[in-house]
Order: sequence, then structure tokens, then C-alpha cells
Amino acid sequence: MDVQSLDEVRANIDRLDRGIIRLMAERGAFVRQAARFKASPADVEAPGRVEQVVAQVRALAADAGLEPQVAEAAYRAMIASFIEVEHSVFLAAQRREAPVAEGRVRDTL
Repeated sequence: MDVQSLDEVRANIDRLDRGIIRLMAERGAFVRQAARFKASPADVEAPGRVEQVVAQVRALAADAGLEPQVAEAAYRAMIASFIEVEHSVFLAAQRREAPVAEGRVRDTL
């Protein structure tokens, strides 16, 4: 797509950003669901899966004409943030499932 002005460039970038954010939100919903299937905090981090995803997006980027290092940097930042979210969801689920000891109300702070 050839544009004729900086305003057109910015309008197209804004349009793309709206789509990217919608897709990130959808990805985040699946990340939160993934926490249900993890048995431990180490499973949440899944370094092998992270490297698999990074390799995949580098290849996808190269095929699409995007510099692979740009895709990798963006994905590593996004994955790190999603891991924090998933840890929170995982820990919250663990607290809900933990039994109350000796009939005392558990401190949930």
C-alpha cells in the first residue's frame, strides 16, 4: 500500500495497532486458560515452549518480510509479560484449591 502523506502513514499504523491489540487480548485469554493445565510454577515458565515460539515467529517474520530480530524482541517482551499474568492466575487458582487447615480461615492477603 503506497501512501501519500505522513498522516496516512500514521492512520494506517493506528489501524494496525488496533488489530494487533485485539489479537494480543485474544492471545492473553488463552494464556490465562493455559494456567489451568499447569501443575507448577515451573510449568508456567516453560522455557522450551518459549524458545519454540520464538523460533516459529522468527521464521514467520522472515517469510512475511519483517526483520526476524524485530519479531523476536516483540515476542520475548510479550511472552515475559504474559508469563507474569499466567503466574498470577496460576497462584490464584492454587489459593482457591488449597484446603483450609484445622477449620481456621486462611489468610488470603
